[in-house]
Amino acid sequence: MKVFVTGASGHVGSALIPELLRAGHEVTGLARSDASAAKLDARGVTVLRGTLDDLDVLRKGAAEADAVIHLAFKHDEMNAGDYETAVTADIAVVRALLDKLSGTGKALVGTGGTLAYASLGRTGTEDDRPSDDSPRGLTRNLIVDAQDVRGSVVMLPPTVHSELDTTGFIPTLVRIARATGVSGYPGDGTNRWSAGHTRDAARLYRLAAEKAPAGSVLHAVGDEGVPTKVIAEIIGRKLGVPVESIPTERVAEHFGPLAFMVTLDAPTSSKRTQALLGWKPEQPGLVEDLEAGFYFTER
Repeated sequence: MKVFVTGASGHVGSALIPELLRAGHEVTGLARSDASAAKLDARGVTVLRGTLDDLDVLRKGAAEADAVIHLAFKHDEMNAGDYETAVTADIAVVRALLDKLSGTGKALVGTGGTLAYASLGRTGTEDDRPSDDSPRGLTRNLIVDAQDVRGSVVMLPPTVHSELDTTGFIPTLVRIARATGVSGYPGDGTNRWSAGHTRDAARLYRLAAEKAPAGSVLHAVGDEGVPTKVIAEIIGRKLGVPVESIPTERVAEHFGPLAFMVTLDAPTSSKRTQALLGWKPEQPGLVEDLEAGFYFTER
């Protein structure tokens, strides 16, 4: 297939591109900078220059492909605390892709986040439908409900981990611990984040593009839930800094842009994803990757 990928040079994209190429697919990747374009070109990827704001460019990429995998997100805005701008842009992108793909039966694989299940009070499953105003809930629902498009959504956990992860939540927590001299966790630290390995997620995106039925919701989850206190304890031990509970009134000050997300409890199952596509996590879990040490070296 000809596959158009947004976010092709990013964290998950850097694992997805070789995954697609090994499977014999032709790949076109969106690149917003010269550096990203050069990186993709070196990997044998056709480069389409543009950004998430260039909706006509995105429509062109979709029109020329057999399948679209939408990974890109305005993480700079999100990390600066402007989550609303990032989400609004993502909604516009998904609507543009759906407009172009409507009636074609082509695959559109979108991206969501398992933190959308935080309000459930239990382990989230693929059958749970986040509200439109939950984190990235509307884009997930637009794709799942799309007609005449083979739409599916890969729900990524907050910790997608591997040596390829340099800007995600775990590196951010490490940087905060270094800067403050404290490895913190919110409250009693029993709230849980699901987790998944980058390469397992990349394989799931490929399978989704190849064969996921229309309306599929897929969970790229290996660890159903790792307590934030456990994460903080490993970070503290590796950095040689104290591990402390951060009270509610200091969460925003200590965690900055992660303040809202770090308090959420969103354990998530991937059992139905595994049964549907024959996918299963094969890579190390989050605790094993944290213990491996690469998150604590300068990269």
